Amino acid sequence: MNKQIIQTADAPQAIGTYSQAIRVSGGETVYLSGQIGLDPATMQMVEGIESQIVRVILNMKAVAVASGGSLGDIVKLNVYLTDLGNFAKVNEIMANHFSQPYPARAAIGVASLPRGALVEMDAVMVLSK
Repeated sequence: MNKQIIQTADAPQAIGTYSQAIRVSGGETVYLSGQIGLDPATMQMVEGIESQIVRVILNMKAVAVASGGSLGDIVKLNVYLTDLGNFAKVNEIMANHFSQPYPARAAIGVASLPRGALVEMDAVMVLSK
């Protein structure tokens, strides 16, 4: 298996033992690590659920672009929320950044997330040959 490590300064640097993304095999599949609402310039968490959702999507977009793709290439998206009551906000904000056909998605309620984040997303992206 061929693995290419993806790293960009346009998304928060890894805060643990992981890569921002890994592109595998012939280069068509990219696994994007979870992103939280850290501002990549300051590495500080943005305030509020709506700002965090937007920041997470922008961070995912930066890693997608660094991988040679875009948000439109995401085929599977996992959304982790500390309060599933914010699910409607996720849908509303996602509609501003994703277009149809939307990726397959799961929304998972969790007790807590790194750095006190309210939302985290990870994804699988498939690039065109």
